[in-house]
Amino acid sequence: MSQTSPIAFLFPGQGSQSVGMGKELAANHAIARQTFEEADQALGYKLSQVCFEGPEEKLKLTETTQPAILTVSVAAFRVLGERGHTPDYVAGHSLGEYSAHVAAGTLKFADAVRTVRNRGKYMQEAVPVGVGAMAAIVGLPLDRVTGICREAANGDICQPANLNSPEQTVISGNATAIERAIKLATERGAKKAVSLPVSAPFHCALMQPAQDRLAPDLQALSFQKPAFPVVCNVDAALVTDAEPARAALIRQVTAAVKWEPSIRLLIESGASAFVEVGPGKVLWGLMRQIDRSKASLAVNDEASLQKALSQFSETSA
Repeated sequence: MSQTSPIAFLFPGQGSQSVGMGKELAANHAIARQTFEEADQALGYKLSQVCFEGPEEKLKLTETTQPAILTVSVAAFRVLGERGHTPDYVAGHSLGEYSAHVAAGTLKFADAVRTVRNRGKYMQEAVPVGVGAMAAIVGLPLDRVTGICREAANGDICQPANLNSPEQTVISGNATAIERAIKLATERGAKKAVSLPVSAPFHCALMQPAQDRLAPDLQALSFQKPAFPVVCNVDAALVTDAEPARAALIRQVTAAVKWEPSIRLLIESGASAFVEVGPGKVLWGLMRQIDRSKASLAVNDEASLQKALSQFSETSA
């Protein structure tokens, strides 16, 4: 995996959190420690402590989860950068798009941390608990899932929310419609159709109140031209300027995450190696469903960092 062939860094979204994340990187690298200190200062409380020690209940709150994952991702990105490894392209899954923009220099880290805390809060407050739901449909193509959503909606909201891989589409909407969709998908041969343990129905029309509240926050921030292209979720297109970056982050709240099309775009653009930078291995797993022929790694702790560094040096030797 050499720095001469184009490399894409991928940043995870909500659901990748776990207690203890980032702790090793902070213990071993001053730049990672400094990243956590910056986040603590920006938020006015010890986010680092919640990441390293929990409690899990607090880490799972959307308004904590979002800045926590962003901070771990940026810490890992900065450690890689310090070792001389920078990407040619970046992409992030939902919340991860903010990490991608921090990496590209589009957004200041402190601004992003505060914005995603609010984003989490707005998303949580947009829909009363129990009214919305999400489900993963595995083993049916997107067009069939879209048809099932249309049929299940029955006057409610029910739509594809994450186009994750050829195997997996996540749907979002009113809980009653999602239940109907799970039943229909099961009857029509889905390998699996299960509701997800999420706190709100993300990336669907029910999130409009959250989008309306987030828009002025994003309008107030200073956006710069990205240092390298960022793939935006809503269009699965390369963003290379400040204003389109801002607009895409606003639209993203109610729109589907076009993850598989984003990865296909990166492959078409020449990316031959993919590194998931941040907690968990969700995107690494999706990458294997999308295209197993591409080299892919995950960097989330000291062992995975060292493994990635040795792969980089082997292939560039």
